[in-house]
Amino acid sequence: MSALRQEIAQERPFSSTEEEALLNLMRTADCIQRTFQRKTRDFGVTSTQYNVLRILRGAQPQGLTCSAIGDRMITAEPDITRLLARLKVLKLIRQQRDRKDRRVVWTQISEAGLELLRQMDPVVQQTPRELLGHLGEENLREMIRLLEAARARCGATEARVSCDGSDSIACVPDANGAKG
Repeated sequence: MSALRQEIAQERPFSSTEEEALLNLMRTADCIQRTFQRKTRDFGVTSTQYNVLRILRGAQPQGLTCSAIGDRMITAEPDITRLLARLKVLKLIRQQRDRKDRRVVWTQISEAGLELLRQMDPVVQQTPRELLGHLGEENLREMIRLLEAARARCGATEARVSCDGSDSIACVPDANGAKG
């Protein structure tokens, strides 16, 4: 019996190797996400909020628009506007309207946001080593290659970020022109 079947107390075999691989990937991603979430929670932010702060630190000094932030996020967030509003309340970001187009709002990380990231950096940088370091360089390179290859088939459905408070999921054509 596979380790995953034991973990989830599944009596029957998986219907395919692909199903077992997918469920293993999902279980592992959840495990790693929960561990990372606990680390960021100690600093008073969620892992998603942390991701936004990292994106904005990299986009200094100009900052980014709401949709540009959404495009760069690791995990899809359907309502970026609400996420940014929470960060603004925490005084970790600042926002200003574009001088030429008042519909566009630019978001920059604040000094408080930068200071929070400076405090978090050592903990966050150690986390991948704690979670994956035991796999070794060669296995990690192979895992990266395999994950990137698996993600190549995910292009059929793309979650579009919403900067107006509405959820938006769009189907775009895949490499073969089929819509997902």
